[in-house]
Amino acid sequence: MCSTFICITQLQIRPSQPAGMETQRFNKLYNMSVKLRLLRKGRKRKPFYYIVAADARAPRDGRFIERVGSYNPNTNPATIDLDLDKSVQWLQNGAQPTDTVRAILSYKGAMYKNHLLKGAAKGAFPVEEVETKFNAWVENKASQIDAKKTQLADAKAAADAEVFERESKIRAEREKAILAKNSPLAEEVEEATEEVAEVEVTEEAPAVEEAPVAEEAPVEEPVAEVEAPAAEEAPAAEEAPAEEAEKPAE
Repeated sequence: MCSTFICITQLQIRPSQPAGMETQRFNKLYNMSVKLRLLRKGRKRKPFYYIVAADARAPRDGRFIERVGSYNPNTNPATIDLDLDKSVQWLQNGAQPTDTVRAILSYKGAMYKNHLLKGAAKGAFPVEEVETKFNAWVENKASQIDAKKTQLADAKAAADAEVFERESKIRAEREKAILAKNSPLAEEVEEATEEVAEVEVTEEAPAVEEAPVAEEAPVEEPVAEVEAPAAEEAPAAEEAPAEEAEKPAE
């Protein structure tokens, strides 16, 4: 099929050779598949990355052709330093970005500028409007980034204020407990409590001693019953002479 007609899938547009680059090196780069990807740097659990143009067959952290920027994900928002002109030039020459690098280039506007340049090359609008449209996009993006930074700063300030208030309340309660423990009034209350406890102990001791006396009381009751008739006989003896005295009167 491709022998009779031109195979559109194999049709390629040869990019322009950059100024200052040797023809042999340019041909070598043109014939290879170039990718824009990340090259890992930094230490363990604190990585940052170089954005590089490298041969697709090279290992991830191996040799690269050119460095076009850096990416630090340890900050919020992430810090991106990108050479816009170099990255757009590599995109114009056919370099394929990885998914992460494509997102970074879109965030910084390299993909949008490449899109505008392609539209201008096709005659969709004049070339002079490329910079105008791109500058308007940059201003809008900058306002969005500033709003995001302000929102993050306000959220952090609110979280810090909440933590400070909670810690201040805990500190005040601890200081209050320490003062209450070390104050003279607390010592007096403790002494009074100890005295009350001692008094209660002393009052309970006689109650235990008086218990046998209460048990001996029923022994004395028969004595009282024996004496009671004697007391009753005495009035009877007094009444007898009175009756005798009344008889002679009659």
